[in-house]
Amino acid sequence: MNLPAPSPGGDGRAPASAGGPSPLQRERARTIFQKGATSRRAFQCPPPDVPEADPDELLPARFRRREPPRLPEVSEPELVRHYVTLSKRNFDLDSGFYPLGSCTMKHNPRLHERAAALAGHARLHPLQDPERAQGALELMWRLQGALAEISGLPHVSLQPSAGSAGELAGVLLTRAYHEDRGEQRHKVLAPDTAHGTNPATVSMAGLEVVKLATDAEGGVDVDDLRVKADTDVACLMLTNPNTLGVFDANIEEIAAIVHGVGATLYYDGANLNAVMGLSRPGDMGFDIVHFNLHKSFTQPHGGGGPGSGPIATSERIAPYLPRPLVVRREDGSFALEHQRPKSIGRLRGFHGNYGCLVRAYAYICSLGADGLRDASEAAVLNANHLLARLCQKGVAEYLPLAYGRLCMHEFVLSGGPMKRELKIKTLDLAKRLLDHGFHPPTVYFPLLVEEALMVEPTETETRETLDAFAEAIAAILAEAAEDPAVAEGAPYSTPVRRLDEVAAAKQPVIRESL
Repeated sequence: MNLPAPSPGGDGRAPASAGGPSPLQRERARTIFQKGATSRRAFQCPPPDVPEADPDELLPARFRRREPPRLPEVSEPELVRHYVTLSKRNFDLDSGFYPLGSCTMKHNPRLHERAAALAGHARLHPLQDPERAQGALELMWRLQGALAEISGLPHVSLQPSAGSAGELAGVLLTRAYHEDRGEQRHKVLAPDTAHGTNPATVSMAGLEVVKLATDAEGGVDVDDLRVKADTDVACLMLTNPNTLGVFDANIEEIAAIVHGVGATLYYDGANLNAVMGLSRPGDMGFDIVHFNLHKSFTQPHGGGGPGSGPIATSERIAPYLPRPLVVRREDGSFALEHQRPKSIGRLRGFHGNYGCLVRAYAYICSLGADGLRDASEAAVLNANHLLARLCQKGVAEYLPLAYGRLCMHEFVLSGGPMKRELKIKTLDLAKRLLDHGFHPPTVYFPLLVEEALMVEPTETETRETLDAFAEAIAAILAEAAEDPAVAEGAPYSTPVRRLDEVAAAKQPVIRESL
C-alpha cells in the first residue's frame, strides 16, 4: 500500500512518513530490568553518619527480606538514556496540540512550577505544627477566598485531592444535609451527557442515579426534570456549560425546580474554564461546586495526577464541610479548625495536594480577575474559531456539530455521516491524527452522540495551530474518500501501532517475569 506522508503538525514539524515505521518503532522497547550487568552502579552511597545497630533490635526478622531485592544494575548513562528514551515515546503538551475534550489540557506556566518548587513549599512536612507553617496556611486561606469569589459561594474546603474526590465530597455533603434535617433521600439526578464520574460517585455515596434526558438544544430537558424531581431526590448534578459545550440557558428555571422539591444543586466544575470571570455557579443557584485545579488552574495532570478538587458551598451546606478547615484567627494568625461537629470528616490524609494549591494560587495571582476572564473568553473564541475553520474546510459534511450552531469552550461532532459515506470510524480518524502530529480528541463520548468526537482547544493554543488541526482533519477525510484503508491501519509513525484496546483493558500485562 502506498501511504502518503501526512502534513506538518501543529508545532510546525513534519512527522515521520506514514510509509514506514518510525525510529522508535524499529527499536524494541526493553524494561530497565533487561539492561545493565552485574555490579554496575549509577550511585555510590556515602558512608552512614549514624552508629551501627543490631538489625534484630530495629526490625523483627519476620519483616526483613531473606534475599536482596532484584534491582536493576545499570550505569548512570544507561539510566539517563533509558528514561529519556521512554519520555520520547510519550505524546505531551510540550510537544504538540492536545485537544482532549473536557480535560482542559492547556499550557502550564513554568513560573508556577518554580513557585511550587521553592524550598518553603516543596520541603514543608505535612506533620509540621500549624504554628510553624503560617505561610502555607495563609496561602491556603487566600486561595479559599479566591475560589469563593470565583464560584460565588462563600465557604471552601481544599481537602479533596482530585475532581472525583470533590464530587464525592459534594454528594456526601448533600446526604449529610438531608440527614441532619431528618430526611432520607435516595436519588440523584444527572443528565445523560454527564461525565462518567458522576454516576460512579453517586453509587459510592450509597445513592441511586436517575438519568435526565437532553433537549434539542443540548441542555437539560426541563419537562423530564419536572417529572423526575420529587421529594426523594437529594440533588441534581450538573455541568454548565455541559459536555456538549452548551451553556444551559434554562439554568435559573432548573434551579427553581430542584430547590422547589427541597433538593440541592451541585456543580461539576470540569468545564469551569469556559466561564471563569464571566459567570458564577453560586449566582446561577448552585449550592455546591467542585473545582478541578488541575484543569482550569493549570496543573500538569497527565498520567493520572497530581490533582486537586476543592469544594465550595453555600451557607446552609457549610456546617458539613470536611475537617479541618483553614481559618484566620482574630489576631491575624492562621489555624486548622477541627471542631466541626456536623462535618462529614476527612476525605484524605493531611490537607490536600499542597503543591497543586501553590500552583493554582500563583496562577490566580498572575492573571487577576481580568486575566481569568480573558482566559475564558479566549477558550471560547478558540473553540468557535476552530469550529468555523472545520466548516470552511468542508468537514461539517461528514462531521456535523451534534447540537446547536456555536459552542462554549468545546464542541462535539458526530462522525455518523463519515462512517456511512467514507467508511471510516471516529476511532480511525483519531488514530490517523497521530500521524499528523496531533493528540486525538476524546472519542465516543458523550454516549448519546453517534461516533462522537469531542474537541477542546483551550485558550493557550495559537490560531496557526488550530488552523493546522483543521487542515489535518480535512486531509484525513479527503484521504479516506480515496482509500479508507489508510485510516483503518493508522497510526504508522508512533512508537506503538494500533493496539487491541479491549484486550489491553480486560487482560492487561502489568508484570514481567525476572
